[in-house]
Amino acid sequence: MSEPLLVMLSIMQGSGPLAPLMFILFHVVRQFTFIPVALVCMAGGMLFGSILGTLYSMTGLLLLSALFYFVIRRIPRTYQKLMNIKHRWFGPHTKMTVGQIAVLRLIPFFHYQLLNLCLLERRPDFRGFIKGSVATNLPLAFFYTVFGEYITQFSAEIGVLIILGLLILFYLLREKMVIMKWHDFFSHKSL
Repeated sequence: MSEPLLVMLSIMQGSGPLAPLMFILFHVVRQFTFIPVALVCMAGGMLFGSILGTLYSMTGLLLLSALFYFVIRRIPRTYQKLMNIKHRWFGPHTKMTVGQIAVLRLIPFFHYQLLNLCLLERRPDFRGFIKGSVATNLPLAFFYTVFGEYITQFSAEIGVLIILGLLILFYLLREKMVIMKWHDFFSHKSL
């Protein structure tokens, strides 16, 4: 585990009743320390058990998603950088389904805020965005909280098989139809 995460875990263990609140807020601060979401969810399982760890992780991730929803449009430079990354990775006309986003969230070290941007494109209103956040964050929080201790004990081959299975699931959950405008199809941009 990373050093900032270990320091935060030791602080939380000694904080008593404030530990859940600190853990939830750590989900928001986590993005600035470059700690993957999966590691924080695993830590929640170790600290609070699978049920409370999942609940606290979901609360923290939903708080982070709501914060993203309100802040991203006020920072146009960051919004444009995320859009450029999305266009490079997935193409300019790709709109991912909620199922695809949920699967990609399960892949460790995948850019969390990029997936929030993809969800925002799919569900631009706040209520729909939060519903989509619940649907995409629940598998992530549950999987890594409950199975977090066991994932670290998997062999490399099992880890590769899990990632391969998730990529196949991502492909199967894709949107089957893309609507492209005439001028986009016949654009003469040089690559």
